[in-house]
Parts: sequence; C-alpha cells; structure tokens
Amino acid sequence: MTQRYCSLPQQSAPSYAPGLAAERLSALLSGRQMWVNGTVLHYYFFDAGTDASVIPVPGTGETRRVPWPGAEEQRDVVRECFREWRDLGIGVTFAEVTDRREAELRIGFQPGDGSWSAVGRDALSVGLNERTMNLGWDLTAPGQRGTALHEIGHALGMLHEHQSPFAGIHWDDEAVYADLAGPPNFWSRDKTFFNILRKLDPSEVNGSVWDPQSIMEYPFSSGLILEPEQFRRGLHPPGTLSPADKEFVLRWYPPADQPRPAALVPFRSAPLRLGPGEQADFTVEPPETREYSVGTFGDGDSVVVVFEERDGEPRYLCGQDDGGAPHNATVRVRLVKGRRYFVRVRLYSTWGSGETAVMCW
Repeated sequence: MTQRYCSLPQQSAPSYAPGLAAERLSALLSGRQMWVNGTVLHYYFFDAGTDASVIPVPGTGETRRVPWPGAEEQRDVVRECFREWRDLGIGVTFAEVTDRREAELRIGFQPGDGSWSAVGRDALSVGLNERTMNLGWDLTAPGQRGTALHEIGHALGMLHEHQSPFAGIHWDDEAVYADLAGPPNFWSRDKTFFNILRKLDPSEVNGSVWDPQSIMEYPFSSGLILEPEQFRRGLHPPGTLSPADKEFVLRWYPPADQPRPAALVPFRSAPLRLGPGEQADFTVEPPETREYSVGTFGDGDSVVVVFEERDGEPRYLCGQDDGGAPHNATVRVRLVKGRRYFVRVRLYSTWGSGETAVMCW
C-alpha cells in the first residue's frame, strides 16, 4: 500500500548580496532555518470552532468547513514526541501554551490536508492565525507516531533525508510520479518533485552522509528506487529517532554547558560528477586551529588526500582510501588557523552516479 507522506510547504529561495565567498554563502544557507540555541519553542494546539479551512466539495460547486482542532489523544502523542526530542539533551526546549500569540509553533489536525510543517524559523513568517504544522491522520494508529516525530524534526530545521545528494538514490521517476498521483496522497507532479525527486544543496542536508534509518527518511515501496540495489524492493526506516538524528540536533543545539563549536562546517564542496580516474582539488582556509575530519561522501571508490601549502607548493599531510566502499573516505587532520590547505579527491571507479562531495568539519 502506498504510504502517506509529509508535504513541505514550498518557500521562495533566499536571496543574498552578490559577491559572497562560497564558504560564507554555505554557512548562511546551512544555518538560515535553525533556531538560536537556548530557544524555548512554544507550541499551541488550535481548539476554537472558528479555526478551520474552507475547502471545495468536489463536483458540487459548494464548500465545507474542516476544523483544525484534534482530539486529546492526538495531542498527547504530539506532547510525547516533543518530550522525546527534548530528552535527547538538546539545547532547545519546548513549552505548551494556550495563547497562540505566545507560540512559535501552531499545530492543527485537519484531516485531508496531509501532514506537514514549516521548517525551522520559517514558522516565524506564518500568520498568527495560521498553522505552522498540520498532522492530518490518526497518530494513534500503528506506525503513525513517527509522523509527529518527523514533523517536529522539520520544526527544528531538518529536511527530508531521501533528498540528500549523498544518498545516491536513482529513482524510477515516472513510477514515483504515478505512485504519488494516486491515493492516499493525490500529489501533483510539482509536489512530488519538490518533496521526493529534487536533490537538496549540500549546505542544506541534515548530515554528512545519508542515514536511511533517520526519522526524516520516507519509507518507499518496491519498484520506486533503482539504485542502490538493496532498496529496489523498498526502503523501510523504523520510524524512530536514529543515532544520526541525535548527532545532528546536538551539533546545532548542544546543552547549555556545551556551546556549539565555531566553524562546524568551514568547508564543503558542491557535489561532483567525477568519472573513473578523475580528480578535483579544493583549497581550505580553516577559521580556527583544531582537529578536523575531512572526507568524501557519496557514490564512488575514492581517495581523499590533504596537503599543506608550503612556499606555494603542496606538502602531503595525510590520506585515506575508502577501501572500495561506496561511502565515507575520511581522515582526521590538525589544521592551523591562517594556513592554506589543499584537499584532493580522486575517484577510481563508479558505483552508481559517480556523485561525491568533500567536507571538512
């Protein structure tokens, strides 16, 4: 049976002043939807009879009102899920309020409108009498609790995991469009592209590698994914918070006594399409002195090598071959503030698309 899927509201792309350095632009993009650590996010459940959507009744030319308030057992599931995110020890906390004017997150339960949420601080641009999140099906049904965890992940600034450029997913596009056009989603091609087939920019993704177990990963039935081969018969995440989910939110929202380190991602390349035997070089200028992980992520048998510039020439520091694995050639290296380094990635063979990316964090 086709799954019910979360549908993100489409937002206009942000615009920035021309001439920004690539590293600065990447930092702006990666952090623009994240809350300031230490924020208390107040959430509100719509409960008035006037809180509703007026929708057309197909084939009649008439309209009907569909209320937003949800039953108490639905609210309890959401409260439990807020507590589960909080109990990870993150620096953001949650508080339920009964006055919508105090709430950054305003939650409705309109059936037939799907499940969705504004992403992170995008909620601040939503009108006071509008929802920032909707939970459109029964959260008490078996397997549906993960929907609330997923939407709260969006509210914290996380995006869909299957859209990560590091996933290496090759879709049967027309099969995906056909599947989502039918029940229970009835999505247009544009909505399907935006929420499933579109690849995110590397600066937007939840982590440095794809996590198929993430709460932000959709399940997919057989016949939609062509590659990686092990997912041709379907992709079935457990619907729970994964270790990588915890790692991501703790990096952005560490406990108060553990401030987030500066320059979490001082360097990140765009996805590459290297053919066998091809290589690419990048310059890294770290904003602080400390140990970094430098690596390649994505499809392809790759080697990452780090050089330090001395007298205009690169001097080898360290390197790592991923050993033929399709992901994660990573090295640890101490980079000194103010010095210039070169990262070289070389792809020896392709496992799929040949896409990869280089990160330093």
